[in-house]
Amino acid sequence: MTIISKTEFAARRGWAKSYVSKLASQDRLVLTENGKIDLEATEALLDKTSDPSKVAVAERHQQDRIQRDVYSQLSPLTESTSMAAPPHLMPVDGKHPDYQKSRALREHNMAKLAEIELGKAQGSLVSKEAVETGAYNAGRLLRDQLFGPLPQLSHDLAAMTDPWLIEKHLTATFRRTLEEAERLSSADLEHAMTTD
Repeated sequence: MTIISKTEFAARRGWAKSYVSKLASQDRLVLTENGKIDLEATEALLDKTSDPSKVAVAERHQQDRIQRDVYSQLSPLTESTSMAAPPHLMPVDGKHPDYQKSRALREHNMAKLAEIELGKAQGSLVSKEAVETGAYNAGRLLRDQLFGPLPQLSHDLAAMTDPWLIEKHLTATFRRTLEEAERLSSADLEHAMTTD
């Protein structure tokens, strides 16, 4: 177990002391009680949590391509995740985030997001808000259509005495009302699907 200072570690790796301080604030250094660096454990931790390809420019360009290809399809109200700084990850139970697992999870989530955007573009997915609004409007329309003819229907039924004629009149009125509600609901659905 080799113990060295942060300044010695920075000189050994060819880094600025401020970068070593940044690594310490990100919990990517193994420090002793007096603030010195355990060299072997720190190098193992850095190897585990760093980009193995060491090609930061290629990674940045790949990130830009992903942002351009996926997030350009999002609505203008949705902010790209590349605009915000990533949250500082605190180690849980002494375990540090693994670069490969984090990258695989990120790629998996980006693929799912791209699949959702493809579904929206193809029309197989719609927004939850449009569905909820459509369901509410359809229910309100059906209620209004059923209760609308009641005043006229009550006058018509009051004059009838034959049960068969009453049933026939009620059936015809309900059928006409429900068919009209269906036509209006279909038109509202088409309108909701084309406006989003």
